[in-house]
Amino acid sequence: MARQLDEQIVGRFPVGRRLRVLDVGMGQGTQALRLARAGHQVTGLEQDATMIAAARESLAGEPEGIRERMRIIEGDGRDTGVHFLPGSFDVVLCHGVLMYVEEPDPLLAGLARMLAHGGLLSLLVRNGDALAIRPGLSGDWSGALAAFDTTAYCNRLGLHVRADRLKDLTSTLAGIGAPLHTWYGVRVFTDTAADGAEVPADVETLLAVEEKAGRTDPYRGVAALLHLCGVRG
Repeated sequence: MARQLDEQIVGRFPVGRRLRVLDVGMGQGTQALRLARAGHQVTGLEQDATMIAAARESLAGEPEGIRERMRIIEGDGRDTGVHFLPGSFDVVLCHGVLMYVEEPDPLLAGLARMLAHGGLLSLLVRNGDALAIRPGLSGDWSGALAAFDTTAYCNRLGLHVRADRLKDLTSTLAGIGAPLHTWYGVRVFTDTAADGAEVPADVETLLAVEEKAGRTDPYRGVAALLHLCGVRG
């Protein structure tokens, strides 16, 4: 996903430009820190105290220049208008958040308002059109059968959450003024790997295969996650 995001940033903005980035639901700050290291000015918004602590601990270990380029704000992603003015950012990330939001449309509309003209909105969501893949490949036939007609699922944390369908999100993004520019699949072949599985020796080949599949039909359509990139018109 990081490679996909970098591809979109390089293709949309002048090389060397320091971008204003907002990472909504930044978690432990993996992407936020990566972009700060790349020279961008990054704001991370997160409401989970444990995640904030982890992000601050990681940030504290960075050189001063990187620490100065990143700030962390405690808050709900649905309240971006409370913290920031419209058009304040060139790039807005919202990765792995929508599955926990029962009504995502207001959140998405708020994120689009944060973007300057021509800004990039990057979403990572659970693929509602492929929910039967994981249980099917693991031999859970009743679970696979039930997954065809729903966007609800139970994740690996045991939480009951929701997925999004590409068609629905395409319509939503058009309606909020950040129409879909391109989309990728994420975790096409590796979604069934066990948590904590050892990283294989040929990990670079694995990543190359996933990257290729994530941009190639029909493989990307059955990925566990979808990475959607919208552009503020």
